[in-house]
Amino acid sequence: MTERQGHVQGLSEHELSEIRMLIEERTGICFDESRERFFSTRVLEHLRTKEMERGTDLLRAIRKSNVEYEALLERLLTQETSFFRYPGVYEAFEKRVLPELHVKKFWKNPRTLRIWSAGCSTGEEPYSVAITIADSLSFAESWNVEILATDVGRHALKHAERGIYTGRSIASVNEKQLANHFTPSGRGFQVKPRLRKMVSFAQMNLASAVYVGRMDMIFCMNVLIYFSEERRRALVQRFYDTLEPGGYLFLGHSESISKMPVKFQAIVLNDCILYRKPTAEELQKPELVTEGRA
Repeated sequence: MTERQGHVQGLSEHELSEIRMLIEERTGICFDESRERFFSTRVLEHLRTKEMERGTDLLRAIRKSNVEYEALLERLLTQETSFFRYPGVYEAFEKRVLPELHVKKFWKNPRTLRIWSAGCSTGEEPYSVAITIADSLSFAESWNVEILATDVGRHALKHAERGIYTGRSIASVNEKQLANHFTPSGRGFQVKPRLRKMVSFAQMNLASAVYVGRMDMIFCMNVLIYFSEERRRALVQRFYDTLEPGGYLFLGHSESISKMPVKFQAIVLNDCILYRKPTAEELQKPELVTEGRA
């Protein structure tokens, strides 16, 4: 235990604060008081993994090397995730959003569907979106489906591009989906090329305003919680501007934008809230619908 205690003593409050400030400065990600314990524990784990003695060594390393900085950031941000993590969201996506977009876009040429998974981690979310489209959109093969999946973590994106998953991660994938969309690979299952072609992975820091084109849907689940209130507002406004009129934003269960000045229409479906960007005609109406039924 003495070695472990030495490591704890080697990480001062001031050093933790410096690391926290450096991360916020570079990425806009803010580890506030509510995640104080989580933050210090993860930084400490990282210090041990790197076999460094003191917080000053880590600070020096992340200031000097982008690789070291990204490695620490990934340890702090990569959460354990899984396919179809929020069933209510995918149900709303399948039963409400896809049929609506099908009607709206079926006669367009080319017939394109563009979706952004912002903060895709190890890839389960964008692939879950792709499976839902492949299984439930009428004439799915006649659509040009483009899913942009972005994350700040390089290591997580490599995992996502390989598309190999095991254990709890794929526990919610049913047998039919497993047979249709995966091939056995070692101890796990690999996403089939047909599905992988629908998804493009790219490293992106959401705090930097990178142009991604117009989107029909944006999934940003449990990502806003990492940003300060000011950054959150800016990001939600950016999502609003990026969406096509009639497009949808999906957020995590604990995230709300009700107090923000954006003009999203909040639609309640069972245990899920969808945020829809009104069309120009709808914005002329005095009242926006706030309730919906499945």
